[in-house]
Amino acid sequence: MPDSDDRPSPRSAASVSRSAIGHDPDGAGPPSAGRALVILPVLPAHPDHGNGAVRQPDARLSEAIALAQAIRLEVPHAEVIRVARPDPATLFGRGTAERIGGMVEAFHADLVVIDHPLSPVQQRNLERRFMAKVIDRTGLILEIFGDRARTREGQLQVELAALTYQRSRLVRSWTHLERQRGGFGFLGGPGESQLELDRRLIAERITRLKSDLEEVRRTRKLHRSARQRGGTPLVALVGYTNAGKSTLFNRLSGAGVTAEDMLFATLDPTVRRIALSSGKTMALSDTVGFVSELPTQLVAAFRATLEEVQAADLILHVRDVSHPDTAAQKADVDSVLADLGIDAANDPRVVEVLNKTDQMPATARGALHMRLANQRMMEGEERAVAVSALTGEGLDDLLDLLDRRVSAGRQVLELSVNLADGRALAWLYEHGQVLDRRDENGQAHVHVALTPSDAARFESRFVGQESR
Repeated sequence: MPDSDDRPSPRSAASVSRSAIGHDPDGAGPPSAGRALVILPVLPAHPDHGNGAVRQPDARLSEAIALAQAIRLEVPHAEVIRVARPDPATLFGRGTAERIGGMVEAFHADLVVIDHPLSPVQQRNLERRFMAKVIDRTGLILEIFGDRARTREGQLQVELAALTYQRSRLVRSWTHLERQRGGFGFLGGPGESQLELDRRLIAERITRLKSDLEEVRRTRKLHRSARQRGGTPLVALVGYTNAGKSTLFNRLSGAGVTAEDMLFATLDPTVRRIALSSGKTMALSDTVGFVSELPTQLVAAFRATLEEVQAADLILHVRDVSHPDTAAQKADVDSVLADLGIDAANDPRVVEVLNKTDQMPATARGALHMRLANQRMMEGEERAVAVSALTGEGLDDLLDLLDRRVSAGRQVLELSVNLADGRALAWLYEHGQVLDRRDENGQAHVHVALTPSDAARFESRFVGQESR
């Protein structure tokens, strides 16, 4: 029986417990990485969600299960446990901790995922009590990022985040540190020398990683500067993980970025150049997905990547509008953007892309389109567009919006360019929108729409070459 202060959720203990959540009975697909119990503690002092958006425990538990499955863990049992008085040593009361330990043995679990922050002491004590590995939400997300990172940059960022997290967790756990002997006289216990060695090695590695990532930041800054000199605007995709960013990116750019129905299917940022109907080009960047309670170590480590968002001319916040927790997911993304100095509610660069409309009931989809139409009439500015990246519905509207935003502030100039000056003509077609052209007497007379900055660049490059 659990302690009176640790009560299982009435529905989750009975209906969320199941045999082999995510198990493939046919044996198809990648092999299981192990068996894990997923436990979601709900504490009265810990709100289900901040920023005014309430996330229901059942939805949080489902997300925790999906996170575990993202690294091929088989989940034979998942449960919500309400904790009235958190125990500083183990988080749970003694009775609940013993019951979870019994489930570890009964389900032959290798791992227990606690979807809540654990202190190093709590993690160590629970591992000793369960005789199984225990990780909290941060540890689970770091495992996923470590499994997904493919590029050198992504691997560096994930390793830095993991080591920063691990450095605070170097306590004498039930694993390899207990097998180390040594220490200093009678004061040293098992593992003391190994702990100090681990701390020193981790500190040295963190220093090297920060140096390597500083090089990455400098390289990205050079790339951004080159794009800005060329007049290519940057459009960054952001959004909650599994909101459909990569599918939308593939639709718009024709790229073959991995897009699967799983959390954190892609991690490494990708940039592709896209030509709009006006003739203007833009650079589209797909960034890492966000998640609730995103570890601060990851936000810090991925600073070099997230700087692409800060420097973007336009930010597309891709939302899964069909998800029951879409409001809470929006609040999570807005919170991370705020950490980057971006006020999503007031920054004119932020446009919401309400994705997965194909998964909405027809009545709800119609109501959404009506609401957006009324919003455009009242505000006179389009801050949201409804699409389905999977079916292509609404993508023409999105591209038109991008074209208008990218072309905003252009001025129409009348220019005469020598027909022999192919470079100047090519530059105008690449960076502006040629509205009409008339060739006579060796001159190309064009009306072209250019931004003020592009007009200044054209004058500095080609004036004096009989191009005006």
